Amino acid sequence: MLMSYFDGYARGYRPYKDGAFCYEDGCVYRGLELLHRATGEDRWFDHILRLASAQVGPGPTLSGYDPNEYNIDNILSGRALLYLHEQTGEDRWLEAAGLLAAQLETHPRTRTGVYWHKLRYPWQVWLDGLYMGPPFQIGYGQRTGDDALVADALAQIDAALTMTYVPETGLYAHAVDEVKRQPWADPETGQSRAHWARALGWLAMALVDVAALVGPARFAPLRARTERLLSDIAALRRPDGLWFQVIDQPDLQGNYEESSASAMFVYALLGARDAGLKAPVPAGLFDTLEARVLRPRPDGTPEMAEICHVAGLGMYGNRFRDGTADYYISEARVADDAKGVGPLMMAAATSTGRAGDRARALAGE
Repeated sequence: MLMSYFDGYARGYRPYKDGAFCYEDGCVYRGLELLHRATGEDRWFDHILRLASAQVGPGPTLSGYDPNEYNIDNILSGRALLYLHEQTGEDRWLEAAGLLAAQLETHPRTRTGVYWHKLRYPWQVWLDGLYMGPPFQIGYGQRTGDDALVADALAQIDAALTMTYVPETGLYAHAVDEVKRQPWADPETGQSRAHWARALGWLAMALVDVAALVGPARFAPLRARTERLLSDIAALRRPDGLWFQVIDQPDLQGNYEESSASAMFVYALLGARDAGLKAPVPAGLFDTLEARVLRPRPDGTPEMAEICHVAGLGMYGNRFRDGTADYYISEARVADDAKGVGPLMMAAATSTGRAGDRARALAGE
């Protein structure tokens, strides 16, 4: 049933932002890529090819993409372009990816050398951005033979971990304002105040993916911090198998078990071993996730529930997002959002790749 759910989701998927190149689509593309790698089934690649082809035009151009926004989120979907080039050998995919690489050449940076999250978020580093940018930059550098891009991405991750580390909790802040001017930022550290689970999910996935891309020797400077984070994440898992929206505050009134972050954590914990990292993997980790985050609709088909629709910092419309624990639990919850289903695909694919009997079972669905 799970593979049928993913296949139906991809068949019915509509671009998240009216066709504009965006990270939400990139979450689904990444999930489909990993399903294709794990199972070898053409249907997953066919979905990526169909969906991405609609966003890449002649020239090349990327639908709705404006590099002058300097939005690091827009880089994530470039990983699908690299995969399409890997699989087809067609230059147009790498040329389209080059548009994103060109943005990064002039993307503004903090004083410590890390990309700003967006031009409209000056001097700010968000954990989300570490998943959006560095894995693509590393993959592009490897595909084009530009090792300086790989080294730069690794240096940025190193600096960002230092900037966002919170000694009191051992976790990482959702964001940091290097110049300490944002109202949401702690005046002493510049960091945001509460630990949003999905922010840590983006970070955990980024670190595991980068470890797999560059190999153990190159990843060595980041290894200890990554393994410690994965161990801490595993320790914060609830007895029934998921993680809270505000991950380290189980007694917070209104806190709830959030499914997108839970899928990200399961993917990271499972993928860590394949990337040569040590991580605790409880028995039945993925099966428990699947059972807890999918629920039946009235027609009996499944949906992925309890996904935080969006969360961030600073002004958004007419609302100020202050980064407190109460703020994070106030955001709307939705079902079947790309930010949840994509990571669930990733977790399923990683579980499939590591368990031959499960791979054979899924391939038969």
